[in-house]
Amino acid sequence: MIDISLYTTSKGQLLGFRIKGHSGYSEQGSDIVCAAVSSAAIMTANTITEILHISCELNADEGDMMLRIMQRDAAGCRDILEGFKLHLTQLEEQYSEYIKVNYTEV
Repeated sequence: MIDISLYTTSKGQLLGFRIKGHSGYSEQGSDIVCAAVSSAAIMTANTITEILHISCELNADEGDMMLRIMQRDAAGCRDILEGFKLHLTQLEEQYSEYIKVNYTEV
């Protein structure tokens, strides 16, 4: 199962995410659930760092990715992080056996 933690402030502002695990939906290399989550996470990270030029904490390893922005940058990243959240929660609805979205206050 893919475990996704969306980092939020006490007021609900999104500050990033952590994704761990593999879905187990299909064999590695042909797993559409893992591909959908990975692609969305990479696009979100690239948009924040390369398009918006916002510095963040970013770590990625096989089956584990974390991105966290500073609270001062929350407004500038709101739309991309909200879109990412929407995408993941819709994937969770479709593939609830393979994806779990949680919220972690930071």
